[in-house]
Amino acid sequence: MQNNLSQPQPLLLKMLGEIEDYAILFLDQHGFVRSWNKGSELIKGYTAEEMLGMDFRSFYTEEAQANKIPDHLLEEAVLNGKAHHRGWRIKKNGEQFWAHVTITAVYDEENEVIGFSKFTRDLTDKLNAEKALKEYARVLEFRNKELEQFVYIASHDLQEPLLTVKNFVGLLKKEYGEQFDENGSLYLDYIAESTEKMKHLIKGVLDYARLGTHEAKELVDCNDLMATLQEEFSEEIGALRLEVDCENLEVSYDNLPRVPAYEKALKQLFRRLFSNALKFRKKEGILKIQVTAAYEDQHWNFEFKDNGIGIEERYKDKIFLIFQRLNSKEAYPGHGIGLSHCKKIVELHGGEIFVKSALNEGSTFCFSLKNDK
Repeated sequence: MQNNLSQPQPLLLKMLGEIEDYAILFLDQHGFVRSWNKGSELIKGYTAEEMLGMDFRSFYTEEAQANKIPDHLLEEAVLNGKAHHRGWRIKKNGEQFWAHVTITAVYDEENEVIGFSKFTRDLTDKLNAEKALKEYARVLEFRNKELEQFVYIASHDLQEPLLTVKNFVGLLKKEYGEQFDENGSLYLDYIAESTEKMKHLIKGVLDYARLGTHEAKELVDCNDLMATLQEEFSEEIGALRLEVDCENLEVSYDNLPRVPAYEKALKQLFRRLFSNALKFRKKEGILKIQVTAAYEDQHWNFEFKDNGIGIEERYKDKIFLIFQRLNSKEAYPGHGIGLSHCKKIVELHGGEIFVKSALNEGSTFCFSLKNDK
């Protein structure tokens, strides 16, 4: 019987021979190389002359050869027509590479096995990337546990001494208040004020750390969020003659969209932007808030616009950093936490946030939410 592998069809060999991403070999029925392509030379490191007549078993590690894996693969290909395997292979220079191998039995006209085709793909880069990803996930999990530990410490151990200081300041004022002069009373007030500020700062850090944890995404109606906010701030809205306008820029919608989101976090985002507009309003005139949304490139792009005091150009990036304040606490109370929370919430939803503003001309907070459902 003529061995057709010794004289492969020229056109087919020419086509396969130019492929460089895969090592394509033709083996005789005993596993010796009869033809190859450029990919074989590039991946395995042997020249064409060196490869001809080689036993394909030499591409396997000593352990694989001892366990007769190459022979088992040929037997499986004969039995099932094809065999797959992933494992380490050896290059000419002794280096190992991680390979995916497919061996297919080749038959003659009488349905007798006359050899095998062997496709090998070098997956070393993919394997290294998977290892790096697993290591990154391991480190990330470790960092998250550290963060959870910090949150626990901050919520218990750090607040306990603050409570003690606050209680003793109260006792000093109650039992010895009349014995303090003006300076002594002022010092106690400073201590009490600083203690209260520290309490709020710790709470802000805790809230920031907990954003997006232990919560699943669901479809949230932004119209309901705005309606809830108007109820929550009903007294302030009535006192300010506030005008709230909620509309959608999409022609096919009359209202704000329903978006896949972490509901508690998204509600906090809207509440903080709403509260921010109330806080930084002008002292005269009617404060107007307008919320719009448009869909583009798999994201809902929102604009939260007000006609308040505005922001100077140089502060537009600074406002999203935690504990950053642009105004005195006497004029505008707060701790510089709100907009940093907004930034984290938006990023949790796969989006970005920025502000368009000019001093005394109002602000427009623009943020996007990825529509990933």
